[in-house]
Amino acid sequence: MIPLKLIALDAEDLAVISAHVQDSVVRIGDMAYLPREKRFAAVINRFDWAGTILAAQKGKKPPTERRRSGLRFERVLGARLSGVSLSDKRRFISLLSMTFEPAGGEDPGGRIRMDFAGGGAIELTVECIEAELKDLGAAWRARRVPDHGGES
Repeated sequence: MIPLKLIALDAEDLAVISAHVQDSVVRIGDMAYLPREKRFAAVINRFDWAGTILAAQKGKKPPTERRRSGLRFERVLGARLSGVSLSDKRRFISLLSMTFEPAGGEDPGGRIRMDFAGGGAIELTVECIEAELKDLGAAWRARRVPDHGGES
């Protein structure tokens, strides 16, 4: 599969990136908010849902692959944690979704919220949406397909 490189400049674009990072695992130590650069960045291990779905549509056995990817947000004015502890840098958490809540009116800013399994969240206050998801290397076989407990 061709490595992904996606850019998000609006809420619809962010929803596409969110779909690709669903069930990614990220190590606490691989996330950073850099206030001087107005940047939040993370190195994630994303599950390749696109490859799994494509294979299933072709009647083939779906691959179970993960890819190391960089997830970057620019124009970040602040970051707030809820239910996410930064104390154990080796701990992994699972990213479920990303959403955007606009500030309202003509203001292009708002809040990007990343929700994690177990109820944790990271909320980024942004001037506007400017995000990138970029695969950083080859895929590897995942131990299992993420399971959402009975969803079809």
